[in-house]
Amino acid sequence: MRPTQSARSTVSLAVLALALVACGGKQPPVGASNAPALANTVIQPVRMPLERWVDGTIEAVNQATVSAQTSGRIAEILYDVNDVVPAGAVIMRLWGTEQRAGLQGAEAALTEARARNAEAATNYQRIADMYQRRVVSKAQLDQATANRDAAAARLAAAEAGLTTAREGVGYTEVRAPYGGVVTKRLVEVGESVSPGTPLMTGLSLKDLRVNTYVPQSIVMEVRRLKKAAVYVGDQRIEATKITIFPEAATPSSTFRARLDLPSGALDLAPGMYVKVGLVIGEADRLMVPASALVERSEVTGLYVIDPKGNLSFRYVRPGHRFGDNVEILAGLVAGEQIALDPIAASARVSAEPRR
Repeated sequence: MRPTQSARSTVSLAVLALALVACGGKQPPVGASNAPALANTVIQPVRMPLERWVDGTIEAVNQATVSAQTSGRIAEILYDVNDVVPAGAVIMRLWGTEQRAGLQGAEAALTEARARNAEAATNYQRIADMYQRRVVSKAQLDQATANRDAAAARLAAAEAGLTTAREGVGYTEVRAPYGGVVTKRLVEVGESVSPGTPLMTGLSLKDLRVNTYVPQSIVMEVRRLKKAAVYVGDQRIEATKITIFPEAATPSSTFRARLDLPSGALDLAPGMYVKVGLVIGEADRLMVPASALVERSEVTGLYVIDPKGNLSFRYVRPGHRFGDNVEILAGLVAGEQIALDPIAASARVSAEPRR
């Protein structure tokens, strides 16, 4: 039986369709191509801290003004503003002529006191032996005893005077109480100072903390959870300790709080304004690896794989960064699949023929 004209037309159309598919007339899905599969992940909500944002100010834990502890004139200034000073380093010297003369006098007085004490002790021992043989009277023994005790007291006083004189000479070299940075220099070379005169102000950048205020509406949750973080750009720094003052400030009804930061926190300096996230509970967040995001001009996006395996670029609105992950506030829903390697995904999309 010979096929009809209609049957021959149907077969021809089927063969043509197969040829078009074989020649690439239809792009296969990402998962069905011969190219290696893209690394991907399915986005699911993650339980993360719920935070209330407030403003805060960075300050140094160790900051002080060094003052003179003896009188004199400034002979040398070894550090200036913005210089880094090691702990215990000499930052300033005073002319110490008077103090060194006092030290020499104290040393001479100590030498004399030692000699007088040795003489009195020897004399007492001789009188005591003679008294045992009933050669001298009890009054002479008492006098020798008093002389011995007085000489010992003068020796102790001379030793104390020498310690004081040495301290006075040591005060002519002003040393840094801890390592830090000089912020103010308050005297000049040749200027006369007296005990208590401010000389130099400095602070340590190693240990920092944040001053902030907690609203009355959330102070109970913050006190209970005792968790907070400081945000500097894309960086999130966990506070190591939270101290909330016991009384509220008026008329704002806010409670002053201090947040201790880890030692050596980078990119922070006293006086900076930062955002503080006070943890008041938990909430579900959509988190994606930061490495999966693509920055294009002023917008951010990532590559999404649909249920059919097709790859497309989508703009999203990122939130805060938590370690290696970034919160997505808009543009992505739970259960969607994203490509983890944006470079490979971009190359795959570019290689696709335009439809």
